[in-house]
Amino acid sequence: MTEASPRRITAPDIRARKRGDPIVALTSYHAHTASLLDQYVDVILVGDSLGMVMHGLETTVPVTLDMMILQGRAVMRGSKRALVVVDMPFGSYEESREQAFRNSARVLKETHCGAIKLEGGVRMADSIRFLVERGVPVMAHIGMTPQSINTLGSFKTQGRDEAEWGKFLDDAKAVADAGAFALVIEAVVEPLARRITETIAIPTIGIGASPACDGQILVLEDMLGLSQRVPKFVKRYGELAGHIEAAVKSYAEDVRARKFPGPENVYPAKGKA
Repeated sequence: MTEASPRRITAPDIRARKRGDPIVALTSYHAHTASLLDQYVDVILVGDSLGMVMHGLETTVPVTLDMMILQGRAVMRGSKRALVVVDMPFGSYEESREQAFRNSARVLKETHCGAIKLEGGVRMADSIRFLVERGVPVMAHIGMTPQSINTLGSFKTQGRDEAEWGKFLDDAKAVADAGAFALVIEAVVEPLARRITETIAIPTIGIGASPACDGQILVLEDMLGLSQRVPKFVKRYGELAGHIEAAVKSYAEDVRARKFPGPENVYPAKGKA
């Protein structure tokens, strides 16, 4: 008798975690990292940050829908339990709510993920409502929105001026009222993130926000020490870059010295030990 696969966490499960146990989320873009994360996290985000992490792009803007779908499939194959959320890349949803539905439906159908994420507050509320009413679970994202980098000018902290807090609160309320099941708050001052979390009825997931958020997310490569430059809000839980470099250096030295492969690494002829 085969062991039953664990039930996947769903968007409604995450929605029900408001003011409950903290939501643990990380990014992943590969089957093998997804399999390592799966038993420990509640949400795996296939972030458009893959453009910068995997492809060396300066921003997330050039990332395509096909890129997101390809990596979304990989993460779904590598995971069994966590809710997998796939980012909608720049240009795939902003034009109209119909465009947003068409491309979101494609992501759900081709990856089998459990939800999509898109950036924007008040301006995206109508599209979020349109998607949710048609069966697309939406995670929203406000604060520092990387896809708007060309408008923002740089990756910078949001909400330093308390006079600007109103627009962020309006954004948060708009996406919650539109039916988003959770809200990512990125790179905003701590008191504002706390205020948003206390104000809206859906879970907030912070990244450079507040410990008061209902959950936290980081880019996996940042917290593992694989990224050269990371924001202030990242805590490094590992320093893998040095270990990988040392392993590659040892391998290269062994190959050049003809120490690898050794007798134990090759196949003998039949009948010979």
